[in-house]
Amino acid sequence: MTALAPHLTAFLCKHLPAERGASPHTCDTYAYCFQLLVCFAASRLGIKPSQLEVEQLDAALVLAFLEHLEQQRKNSGRTRNARLAAINAFFRFLEYRLASSLDQSRQIHAIPMKKTDEALVAYLTRDELRALLDAPDPRVASGVRDRAMLHLAFAAGLRVSELIGLRHDQLEIQAPASIHVLGKGRRERRLPLWKETTTVLRAWLAVRPRDGDRELFLNARGRAMTRSGFEYILAVHAAEAARKQSSIAGKRVTPHVLRHTCAMHTLHATHDVRKVSLWLGHASLQSTEIYLRTDPTEKLAALNATMPPALKPGRFRPPDRLMEMLRSSKRAENYVE
Repeated sequence: MTALAPHLTAFLCKHLPAERGASPHTCDTYAYCFQLLVCFAASRLGIKPSQLEVEQLDAALVLAFLEHLEQQRKNSGRTRNARLAAINAFFRFLEYRLASSLDQSRQIHAIPMKKTDEALVAYLTRDELRALLDAPDPRVASGVRDRAMLHLAFAAGLRVSELIGLRHDQLEIQAPASIHVLGKGRRERRLPLWKETTTVLRAWLAVRPRDGDRELFLNARGRAMTRSGFEYILAVHAAEAARKQSSIAGKRVTPHVLRHTCAMHTLHATHDVRKVSLWLGHASLQSTEIYLRTDPTEKLAALNATMPPALKPGRFRPPDRLMEMLRSSKRAENYVE
């Protein structure tokens, strides 16, 4: 039997960041997945998490864990698949270091990903976006910071990890203003900024603490803004904006909704999905096609460009009642015969 803790520690602390070059966000996501898995396995087996062994994480336990995620924790199919992907990555890591786990790894790799619905993306209309951007109070430092975060998240279409990880030296405030973004998959991109976005960023830099972390956006303690911190700030301002724009109350406003909003508004303005892909930092156009399915204007243009099939003119004439009765009587006689 092989202890799980040393191999899991090597996977999370050495293999992912050093050998694979995974981002801190990816490492945190994988660590949280195994936190859930280890707690579930320890509770199911009645032992301490530190006493778990690799052989105990068999396919049956992994399947039970995935079922637990969906039924007890109410996770979506996408989240379930993400957890399974992390487990598969760990067992691929084990295959080269623990030969006895090869059959166990094969059984876990055979667990299929769950098919999920491709729902239309949610985004804010221009009036809803304006209400959200105007929600922070510019008379206090936290309001100045929040307004700058919301403006930049929308204007640059940033992922939440890109926003909170943005450093002070990645912002070029002099004209022409721009930001240097290190995105998902370590893909870099440089984006220009609107004059309005530059104005709110200047206001934040004027009140930003000088002795805090090097990240651009800091919390009340001068430390780097966290994902949960920004999600809380966004929820507070979305509730405030809903008082002025009631349609927001029926939408779930998340950090990624701001990114979707940027994509949809850019698509409406340019009618070019390639520019949207470049702006968002997508690896391929396939990731950007979801916005084409949401935007009706592209479909209307296709509809107007084609000719509908011609319909043969004519009017419906109801059958003569006498003739219909005679035909019915004849059918009845044939049936009797």
